[in-house]
Amino acid sequence: MTAVLPPSTTTAGPHDVRLLTRTEDGERLHALLWRAGPGWRMISSAVLGGGIGERGWVLNAQVAHGYRRTDPERHLAELATAAGAAGPGVGLMTAADVSRHGRAADGGAQAVVTAGISVRGWAATEAEGTVLPAQPGTINIVAVLPVALTDAALVNAVATATEAKVQALLDAGHDCSGTPTDAVCVASRTPAPGTPLHPFAGPRSLWGARLARAVHRAVGEALAPAR
Repeated sequence: MTAVLPPSTTTAGPHDVRLLTRTEDGERLHALLWRAGPGWRMISSAVLGGGIGERGWVLNAQVAHGYRRTDPERHLAELATAAGAAGPGVGLMTAADVSRHGRAADGGAQAVVTAGISVRGWAATEAEGTVLPAQPGTINIVAVLPVALTDAALVNAVATATEAKVQALLDAGHDCSGTPTDAVCVASRTPAPGTPLHPFAGPRSLWGARLARAVHRAVGEALAPAR
């Protein structure tokens, strides 16, 4: 049985990110919910709402270490419904404590990051990619750009955010490129008639550079030791 308690509120730039608390199997767990509303197009590797499309919310839900459910998409949908999120959205999952998230903004680009790195390493190894880690550690990146991007630029934005994540990990002294279960979601404005679409989001483009700096700082903040 999942109970969602009245949320507290934090802000990521102009967007309202709400910290939710629930009790699940006797454990107190948290989630971050951003109600984006209409007018947003997102690209994501998330288990729920992944791909490219119109999305109205993003939920980043903490689960217990040693998570064993085999229906994470359904589980996330249940949590989103319990939190009052309706319609298409994006659901991410992590074993990290999402109440200790990092936030940053740069020139209108924004990022909210949760980071658990108990299981980490380099992307290119000799190990076969068939076994999920028993103790998941996950870096989840949610980034927002207040402009409309082409499909290609959305893909470019995911690459830029990932590069900035790796840079932040190295800057923090971690000899790795991430964890086996990292996920990313980038939101941009839905194109309106007559509105130009930005064709680039690489790290030296206008919005890609802002995105990279925001993600880099947010990852660094999420990785910082608790005080």
